[in-house]
Amino acid sequence: MYLRDITNHKSIKMKKLMKLISNAIKCTIAITLIYSCQNTGGVWLKDGDNSGKTYQFGNPEDLTNLEELAKAYSEKDTLSLFTFYNKEFLTQNRRRNTSRWMESMEKITMEPYKIIPLHLKDSDFKHVLAWSKEERIYKNGSYEMLDLMESFTLDDAGKVKGFKQWVAIDSVNFGQRMGGKFLGRQKGEYSGRPFVFSNRNETQIIEKLVDDYNNMRIEGMEKAFADTVTIDDYKGNKMTLEQKDFKSFFSPYKELDWKIISIVPIKIMGTDAASGVIVYGNETRVMRNGKKWQMDLMEIFYFDLDGKISSIVQFARP
Repeated sequence: MYLRDITNHKSIKMKKLMKLISNAIKCTIAITLIYSCQNTGGVWLKDGDNSGKTYQFGNPEDLTNLEELAKAYSEKDTLSLFTFYNKEFLTQNRRRNTSRWMESMEKITMEPYKIIPLHLKDSDFKHVLAWSKEERIYKNGSYEMLDLMESFTLDDAGKVKGFKQWVAIDSVNFGQRMGGKFLGRQKGEYSGRPFVFSNRNETQIIEKLVDDYNNMRIEGMEKAFADTVTIDDYKGNKMTLEQKDFKSFFSPYKELDWKIISIVPIKIMGTDAASGVIVYGNETRVMRNGKKWQMDLMEIFYFDLDGKISSIVQFARP
């Protein structure tokens, strides 16, 4: 009896010890989870009322709404799609453009693979971040497969009131960020590089130049050009003009009408900011002596680092 009592006593003590250890482990795990699984994070860094505020996960409804939006988009169901946008954002112009966009598609699919609804803590700002694969098959035969990252800003009712999109191209037969190839008259440092579009206000400068030219405004034209401009005309003549030469530029003409068909500003990828702008148009010149001149012109306007036209190369046909 005595030995059995001792054994039972030791067994009871061991069970109590194991229970204490188990409870301690559970408590430790619970504390660890509380402190390691934060429900806020990140930060808003832009200036304003929200500066310095952290993010927290948004409502599950926001996630569901985005999935339903993607479904309506993929089904080209514009009536259903429009219900996910608020009235201020969904203007008549956006309705019209979206409907045209959908009509241009033979098939379009948006398949989200990652959706994160977020709110700024202590703020009414909320948005949904979504990553998706989007396939576009156009009725005209064009094709795009895109990997998209999109931000949908929401109002208090969960309706989309703002939208931004970033894109990586998986496969496309139009709309590449670069293309073509520069070869050069002789092989050099830039040979073999593709072209990219330039965007230093060249298009607007050309449009303003055309308006000033047609209205024979010397002061306006002068602003577009560098101090010295080299011109290679369609006859093979080469001339150099200085700013002072523009004062008599319009003296032979009674009337000018330069109509632009296209403006294409490009530069060689990986070079400095200087660019070339290919301008295709038709020009009619009526001389003071009554003669009339008309040509289709293809011209390259070279813009220097200061954004001024420094040279022009011209080609023409009647």
